[in-house]
Amino acid sequence: MTARLDEARLPPVALGLRVQVALASRSLSLGGHDDFNQGQVSARVPGADYMLIKGALKGFDECTPEDVVVAPLDPDVPAPPLAPPELPLHQAVYAARPDVNGVVHSHAPHTLVFGATDLPLRPVSHEGAYFEQRIGRFTMTSNTILDMVTARGVADALGADPAVLLRNHGGVVVGRSVRHATVHAHTLERACRLQLMAEQVPGGYHTSTPADVLAKREFIYGDLAVRSYWDHCVGRVRRTWPDTAEWGRRRPSATP
Repeated sequence: MTARLDEARLPPVALGLRVQVALASRSLSLGGHDDFNQGQVSARVPGADYMLIKGALKGFDECTPEDVVVAPLDPDVPAPPLAPPELPLHQAVYAARPDVNGVVHSHAPHTLVFGATDLPLRPVSHEGAYFEQRIGRFTMTSNTILDMVTARGVADALGADPAVLLRNHGGVVVGRSVRHATVHAHTLERACRLQLMAEQVPGGYHTSTPADVLAKREFIYGDLAVRSYWDHCVGRVRRTWPDTAEWGRRRPSATP
């Protein structure tokens, strides 16, 4: 790809994904993931050598499709000026995980606090069942992920799991689509919040059985269920910001 792809000439699938990235950003804001303009959502474009990612200057709460920038998958290709500084994190994850087409990185408060502990994530809730024994910790640094060496360390810590906790930094959640990654970013934040609450209960707490954990993953977090959760997320966004209902209805005119 060129260093800067003409966004007016994006194919329809990329235009649709650009809208999904913006909707995902607004949904994450409603879920408490805001931290000024930090954090990113990205989507890999099928069959292309680029991704779509929330730009550096906008927070989750204000992102529009026009704030979603085209960025290269290849770290050796120059990135556009508005690409976020943590672009290497997304590039490294996509390179390591061909099955992943959506990535969320945020500083959601309960996820961040949980990652600062050595607690294993337990199936206290439905959400915890999704992540039990499928989430690790990245401990190389707690700083911003600015280079490919560090970013590959995150991808290594992620492994084949759906998420990884960044020590004192937040979390990275991946999915087969940006919709899956967004839903499970919400899932992870709720799982961490509920377990942190349970840890304060005198006398301890119970967790789901291994059989229930598997059943919950299959039914509560199957593809059909995730699709309905995404639709719920989009509905909340559109009720909060009615103008978002117009996103994607008009394709920008191509320049001659």
